[in-house]
Amino acid sequence: MRGLLLWFALLCLAACHHGMQPVAFQSEGYPQKLSDWHIVEARDGVLQLNEGVVPYELNTPLFTDYAHKLRTIWMPKGVSARYSATDTFDFPVGTIISKTFFYPLPKNEARNATDVARTYDTSLDFAAPGQGLELANVHLVETRLLVRRKDGWVAIPYVWNAEQTEARLARTGDVQALTLVSDNGERENFNYVVPDQSQCVSCHAHDWTTRALQPIGPKARHLNRDYRYADGDENELAHLIRVGYLTGAPTPADAPRNTNWTDTHASLDARTRAYLDINCGHCHNPKGAANTTGLTLDIATPEDRHIGICKPPTAAGQGTGDHLFDIVPGHPDDSILPYRLGSAEPGTMMPEIGRSTVHKEGLALIKAWIASQPGECLVLH
Repeated sequence: MRGLLLWFALLCLAACHHGMQPVAFQSEGYPQKLSDWHIVEARDGVLQLNEGVVPYELNTPLFTDYAHKLRTIWMPKGVSARYSATDTFDFPVGTIISKTFFYPLPKNEARNATDVARTYDTSLDFAAPGQGLELANVHLVETRLLVRRKDGWVAIPYVWNAEQTEARLARTGDVQALTLVSDNGERENFNYVVPDQSQCVSCHAHDWTTRALQPIGPKARHLNRDYRYADGDENELAHLIRVGYLTGAPTPADAPRNTNWTDTHASLDARTRAYLDINCGHCHNPKGAANTTGLTLDIATPEDRHIGICKPPTAAGQGTGDHLFDIVPGHPDDSILPYRLGSAEPGTMMPEIGRSTVHKEGLALIKAWIASQPGECLVLH
């Protein structure tokens, strides 16, 4: 009897991480609250991760109006994802991937409902390595779940309340008027748009003919980097293998790796290709939503007409700015690609959803890369 009681106590201790109930995989339906899943919860001033919820980052992340992101993976015990060198890992039924979008608070400014920091500084975001977000320092906006059910992936969006205590189901999306505040006091008003559930297919359809959803970030080239976990720094691929979440992977040294786009020690070409891969390549590939454009921007595309060099657009109009080619070597201001990345106007901007502001630093990178390209485009009259 004593042994049974000890076993039960240990089970409760393992299950109730930080006082949280065990992760609850929902095989159907759309729970009304994020906390119904017990993946992450706002508790004791921290957005806490449950037991077995593994955080991760990407070498180069997707731009979303300067939002910071907390990404996590959880799987049921006894199953693992299968490694792929090029594609999204093959995750088992029961997997839950979460992405929480948040902003640091502006320096020397009292918290309010609209002002958020425009910064790349993450030093105050986390309560402790691998332990969730310090709620006193951040403004939570939304948490998106990708859930691997029997019939495939399902995207479920949740929006955080004003009290920052709970996120509620938002299948029809949401719009929040926010203001980006730079360290120098510069302010930019914008509408943060939470996509509705049906819009998730725009980016997450691996094959546009079937429109089945698939995660974008969990690929070897994005995860082959170190992360500061609670028990120390470790390569993310190696960590996923160690905790039983990944099988079939080589050593990190033998796995592909994208560059961090902000790493000025890396080549301009490697930084730009990594940026285009994560921001554009999920649509601009032979099977993606933009497959009819003839413009392919994933990391495997050779630097020729396929990536836009001297390639005319498939359709003229507002989106071209009357420019003749996607990329004009040496002439970024004559190229369609930076023209669309530099716009926030519907019908012109690219990507079409996922941002309401212009990524100034990313645009500068693309322009510098195009300016460095040799050659010229032949214009036929």
